[in-house]
Amino acid sequence: MTARQLYERRARRKGIAIASVSTAIVVAAIIVFVPMAPGWEAVQKSFFNKAIFLKTFPKLLDAFWLDVAIFAWSAPLVAILGMAIALCRDVRSPALFPLRIFGAIFTDIFRGVPVVLTIYLIGFGIPGLGLPRPWNSPYIWGTVALVLTYSAYVAEIFRSGIESVHQSQRAAALSLGLSNTDMMRYVVLPQAIRRVVPANMNMLIALQKDVALLSFIGPVEIFRQAGVFKSLLANFTPYVGAALIFLALTIPATRFADHLMAKQNRERS
Repeated sequence: MTARQLYERRARRKGIAIASVSTAIVVAAIIVFVPMAPGWEAVQKSFFNKAIFLKTFPKLLDAFWLDVAIFAWSAPLVAILGMAIALCRDVRSPALFPLRIFGAIFTDIFRGVPVVLTIYLIGFGIPGLGLPRPWNSPYIWGTVALVLTYSAYVAEIFRSGIESVHQSQRAAALSLGLSNTDMMRYVVLPQAIRRVVPANMNMLIALQKDVALLSFIGPVEIFRQAGVFKSLLANFTPYVGAALIFLALTIPATRFADHLMAKQNRERS
């Protein structure tokens, strides 16, 4: 092992030790000083009631499966529509310029309107047209609202990946006789998609959380179920249980996204 490697190892160990000590100090301070606050007993009773937590947590888990189901059918639609919008924005042919305009308008609108407002407008507006069942379902139109909003963000991520591929690679592909379609399919997109995986992972995590916003238009998923328990039991502990369920899913996914980002940075360096 070289002297440089030994130095880096010692520096890493020192950094880990300092971080561990500082974290332990902060956690100890929270444990010691927070219970000393005058209103701690009331907060503990309202937010950390063990009996209510044990009573409501299994039912919150059952309701969470609806969040998972909505996420499962929304995520592929977001990826497909986002890619389509990104390709529309990348068209170079003058004859296809209307597609480029459409892509720009789409992303401007759905990135500019808050997601909860889009859910209200679509989730209440379209069923208000008097459509027959099942086409007036809040599950359908809530999903549409999420897909439209998130595909606008994902489209911009894909577009940034496409534009990060150097122009010389496009020129080289065309010089080899590839058509514009084959050039995009075999040369540009494989590189672009690989480069934006970490960013899209973060969007998937955000989508999983924002599924809870559909509770505003009717579906009884975990957030709405927690609200029902809060009203019945006059206690906020069910919200804490719902938060823990979300954290159990999102923290591993976030760490995985960070791992992909770090791996990508190491490959570039």
